[in-house]
Amino acid sequence: MPIPADYEERVYAGVLGKIIGVYLGRPFEGWRNDRIEAELGEINYYVHERLGKPLVVADDDISGTFTFVRALEDHGVSAAITAEQIGQTWRNYLIEERTILWWGGMGHSTEHTAFLRLKQGIAAPASGSIEVNTREVAEQIGAQIFIDSWAMVAPGEPELAAALARKAGSVSHDGEAIYGAQVVAAMEAAAFFEGDMDKLLDIGLAQIPDDCIIARLIGDLRRWHGQDGDWRQTFGRVQQHYGYDTYGGNCHMVPNHAVIILALLYGDSDFQKSQVIANTAGWDTDCNAGNVGCLLGIKEGLAGLATGPDWRGPVADRLFNISADGGGALTDAVRETYRLCRVGRQLLGAPPPPPPPARYHFSLPGSVQGFVASSAPDSVGSTRVNNVADGVGPGSRSLAVHFEQIAPGRPGRAGVQTFGEPANFNTPGYSMVMSASVYSGQTVTAPVRLDQQTGGPVSVALFMEVFPQGPGQTTTICYAPFQLLAPGSPATLNWQLPDTGGLPIVRIGVECRADRGTSGTLFVDHVDWAGAPSCVFSGAGLAQYQRPMGWTDGIDNAQLLPGGAGVRFRLIHNEGRGLLINGTHDWTDYCLRARVTPHMAAEAGIAARVGGMRRFYALLLCHGQRLRLLRCCEGGEQILAEADFAWAPNEGYDLSLSVVGSQLVAVADGREMFSLEDTQLSTGAIALVQTEGHSYFSDVSLEAIRA
Repeated sequence: MPIPADYEERVYAGVLGKIIGVYLGRPFEGWRNDRIEAELGEINYYVHERLGKPLVVADDDISGTFTFVRALEDHGVSAAITAEQIGQTWRNYLIEERTILWWGGMGHSTEHTAFLRLKQGIAAPASGSIEVNTREVAEQIGAQIFIDSWAMVAPGEPELAAALARKAGSVSHDGEAIYGAQVVAAMEAAAFFEGDMDKLLDIGLAQIPDDCIIARLIGDLRRWHGQDGDWRQTFGRVQQHYGYDTYGGNCHMVPNHAVIILALLYGDSDFQKSQVIANTAGWDTDCNAGNVGCLLGIKEGLAGLATGPDWRGPVADRLFNISADGGGALTDAVRETYRLCRVGRQLLGAPPPPPPPARYHFSLPGSVQGFVASSAPDSVGSTRVNNVADGVGPGSRSLAVHFEQIAPGRPGRAGVQTFGEPANFNTPGYSMVMSASVYSGQTVTAPVRLDQQTGGPVSVALFMEVFPQGPGQTTTICYAPFQLLAPGSPATLNWQLPDTGGLPIVRIGVECRADRGTSGTLFVDHVDWAGAPSCVFSGAGLAQYQRPMGWTDGIDNAQLLPGGAGVRFRLIHNEGRGLLINGTHDWTDYCLRARVTPHMAAEAGIAARVGGMRRFYALLLCHGQRLRLLRCCEGGEQILAEADFAWAPNEGYDLSLSVVGSQLVAVADGREMFSLEDTQLSTGAIALVQTEGHSYFSDVSLEAIRA
């Protein structure tokens, strides 16, 4: 079947439906129906504030959904991808006890159990099988939680979506858990072209055995729906025949799949009505509401999200994707949409669309890509943002920054988060392991235009907000030079971000100032930066912290110690290889330098073009007085070059690794040791590497190499 003409927009609606459902159900996840009804009543809208919780949070439902599908990018976009390859993707992007999963322990958390099996060398699908892990563990809900992305890369192809769902789900699950995932994936894939819910259910059922429990459950629910006419009455039957008392474990697939089908049957394809049922029924509310939201987003499109209350405004496209790709942790629904659509088009043999014009481009209707009005005391209430057509250029969409009565001391300010704020790291639940998405030395560009109807000239500048200089302190705002714009005037704002002393940049945005009370609108066409930065990662700004802020922590123990004009990193890793990662997946050409002082180590060194825990080039001081240039990726590890190198414990060695195109150049103590070509890894972040031991790292810096 051909790719739908509105593919990107429908995937965008599916992604939004997924994250809205998760955020709606997350604050009371695990509650049963009677408690929800007694304490919260019917769930018609977000209730996070009533429970004292944030709305946009890290959650396995979101991170797993948008991370595990990267197996197709990393191993080759093909319907022939294997469960074993998807399991390798788990090993690459999961940091044990820290990212994506609920790390509940062997035999209690199904996904944690599967990860441990993978570590033991048990490849998927055996890693998730009933034979290895028992039926109760293998039939929990996780296979369904992460499945939406596999459907969105297979629009109109339910058989393909179900096949991908089986492979992906079998990394950690088996039996009825797989069947439930296949039903949801097939229905979502078919929903790009089919609008009838009964037909979608038939399509989903066609992918699984007629005699399985999931098939029987769906048949019962369809019959009860025809008899009862009331979702609560039917839910009572679900509790009696398919409830947690019948299907045990921590969070079984069968009861929760029943809630999804219940919401789809009684929801009449109305987003709010379906969410009311999925959430008020209880059990695994964020998971169930996320799957329901994704399916209805795909089926009804963006218009379907607008028939009830304002679901999109509070979310503002924002999501956390917490994985070993720490620089991609703070992302948004538009970026994830375009990533899925690139893969989906390639998978189905369709021509690729033009690449997005910038990191933030606001091209999809209603998109703000995480840009929100400032909540700082000096500007709260002065600003609002929304998406408009033809704001800067004809035929393009823009971000509109509306300001009211701005005057000295009361600016209009809007920005996008590029790293976690201090409050994010104090939120209970899933770990907030991340790196920033923008760095000192990079140049931010933003074409803007002041609306003709603005009440007078306005001074406009880019700003950056820097992580606090110590615990308990507040963020610091730094500004580019302001430009005075007359109403109707365009300008292109450019700013090379200044040094932050190694502290991560929390937010990038635009600020508007006026000499007297002025109201109007600044249209922002796009905001972009590209390429690696030139900056110091061990600067004095980090000195007040004990742990390395801004680094994605794939190491057992990382500490900061005073050292010269900055800090030293002390890394300790107990078993295998640990990485302390910084940067983003799209960095290309640069030179990484660090002084490495092994104390006791099987390996210690630096890595470039890092794309997770098992994708990188590394220059390592190795046991046996060796210096080694290593490539680690899907095919395993390969030594690209090595030489004798007489290093001693507690002595420091200056290492540098340059990557420019396919050229790799390794230097130790000022002497070029290796120079060679390798084409396997073209982009990626940086890392400090420690294997089974304890070492110190100082003078860590990066220099971008421009063509």
